[in-house]
Amino acid sequence: MQRRHLIAGTGAALLGAMPRRPALGQGTAAAPRVLKFVPQAEPTVLDPIVTTATATRTHGYAVWDTLYGFNQDYAPEPQMAEGHTVDADGRRVSIRLREGLKFHDGEPVRAADCAASIRRWAARDPLGQVLLPRIEEMTATDDRTLVLRLSKPFPLLFHALAKPAAPVCFIMPERLAATDPSRAVTEIIGSGPFRYLPDEREAGRRLVYERFADYVPRADGVPSWTAGPKRAHMDRIEWHVRPDAAAASDALVAGDVDWWENPAGTLQAALRRDRNIVLEVPDPTGLMGIARFNHLHPPFDRAPIRRALLGAIDQGGFMAAVIGEDRSLWRDDVGIFPPDTPFASDEALEALTAARDIDKVKREIAEAGYGGEKVVLLAATDFPTLAALASTGADTLRRVGLEVELVTGPWAELMRRRANRAAPAEGGWSMFFTTWNGIDMLSPASNQALRGTGADAWFGWPTMPRMEELRGQWFDAPDLAAQQAVARQIQAEAMREAPYLPLGQYFQATAYRRGISGMLKGLPVFWNVNKG
Repeated sequence: MQRRHLIAGTGAALLGAMPRRPALGQGTAAAPRVLKFVPQAEPTVLDPIVTTATATRTHGYAVWDTLYGFNQDYAPEPQMAEGHTVDADGRRVSIRLREGLKFHDGEPVRAADCAASIRRWAARDPLGQVLLPRIEEMTATDDRTLVLRLSKPFPLLFHALAKPAAPVCFIMPERLAATDPSRAVTEIIGSGPFRYLPDEREAGRRLVYERFADYVPRADGVPSWTAGPKRAHMDRIEWHVRPDAAAASDALVAGDVDWWENPAGTLQAALRRDRNIVLEVPDPTGLMGIARFNHLHPPFDRAPIRRALLGAIDQGGFMAAVIGEDRSLWRDDVGIFPPDTPFASDEALEALTAARDIDKVKREIAEAGYGGEKVVLLAATDFPTLAALASTGADTLRRVGLEVELVTGPWAELMRRRANRAAPAEGGWSMFFTTWNGIDMLSPASNQALRGTGADAWFGWPTMPRMEELRGQWFDAPDLAAQQAVARQIQAEAMREAPYLPLGQYFQATAYRRGISGMLKGLPVFWNVNKG
């Protein structure tokens, strides 16, 4: 951060002061323009602060806006913010809102709404939890100016406010942002380019959004990931939930839907042969598969047992089960950060890359005190990717002698069970499988699964004092080289503590009808998308 650094000031202010008129692409034809989208899963929780579910984040970006956006170079840009200044050697930050911002209920967006939203988000977010104690005072000096007074500079401030890693710092009305951070808000009111229509929701089948006529896109910049102008070309976005992959594929081929977010790997070859369908990989950071342990109960309350299982993991087998045998679509020998990103390394990966010796793993598990406890493994039936990971994982655990009970059900149902901290035999669990977008795991700041804060950590609740100490050192590192050195130590500690099993990286294509244009790289978002 540079002293007195002002972004997008005069020009944006003049544009914002001009008389209001529909922005380019904001007009509506006589017949509503509808985009029909098949999400990877139904978002059962609609508050993107209380859950890290990817489908909820996608819903969140349609409804809410952010003070800063994230461009394809992983850099923050002002979004709702017109610009900012930084004074007092980095300890006083003043953020100025763009003019004309409104919530979907017609109320103006105020700096007080932003302050309340930051506080609520920061209570849940790993990066926000580092920022919050450094904020000595956060005040709205007027309706468009938010001032943060920090105890010491926080160079990642704008990164934190912009990052698309869940939970995202979405701006809500102050009355909703006052909700306890552990409880979901009761109204879905944002200021983003689309408005959620609760009366049209059909649980298990459909969610609907309409273009917010009073949304004012940025007048400057280029659309890039979650940054730049958010111009809504479609009047209506319909989410059609299709848990069955074959049914989703049939609907896309028939033209009943326009866009299938995550086509199953086994169906992609057939879709590529259809001249009316386009497949492309939107996110260069890919997705990272993990097997998450419950650290509270046997057998995975013991680090030696968790660590021993690293030697049984065939990342290539897991990735092939998810996306197929095409090696261009996945990578193995992957650690805790996405390959080819700043903090990826080969530190301490011998446990994953050495030749697998199942007999050795069995001996190590026995020596660590495994007493035959049942491993309750949660397996989603309506999420093909997670079903493939769970099936491969169950086979792996059984091969090394663990007693496995597979609990199957819809992902939404299993998400409720994974919040249960009771013993596995009393309604809890031992392990579940999930994926994170690579962008969620780029650094120690955003990788939630690395937190070791016990009851306050992400599902699984590990307690890892050394990991938290290293994470603090990473935040205080003076430059990228120093951060990379600490990140190597963090990966080594992850291999020692094994808070989860890394299962590899894969690249998920998205599929849409030819004639759809304007899709942005990165996360699935609905602004800039057009339908010819």
